[in-house]
Amino acid sequence: MRINLTSVFVDDQEKALRFYTDVLGFAKKHDVPLGGEDRWLTVVSPEEPDGTELLLEPNKHPAVKPYTTALVEDGIPATAFTVDDVRAEFDRLSKLGVRFTQEPVEMGPVTTAVLDDTCGNLIQIMQSA
Repeated sequence: MRINLTSVFVDDQEKALRFYTDVLGFAKKHDVPLGGEDRWLTVVSPEEPDGTELLLEPNKHPAVKPYTTALVEDGIPATAFTVDDVRAEFDRLSKLGVRFTQEPVEMGPVTTAVLDDTCGNLIQIMQSA
């Protein structure tokens, strides 16, 4: 058994696609219209184009907004991405205007930082020691 797909709820799929590709550096994998404004929209790491896909899922279900709002208010990331160097990514993304809610912090065997994806989520980046 393998993880093939995971998702984050986003308030605007087009804005999310721009942030996740142009800023974070992911590559668009699938973009399939689902009727209306919604799309089956996934991104992948360019380092693993056949790896786990991240679905940029519309946040239209009534349970989503209270859930994501509570996570953000409590400072809890919706998901985490591994990077080679958290401090270098923090510097790169900060220069691109990304807002961080947590600067790089060493936590035992990992270093983490938390950013705002501009689409309703906090995202943790992490590096193993």
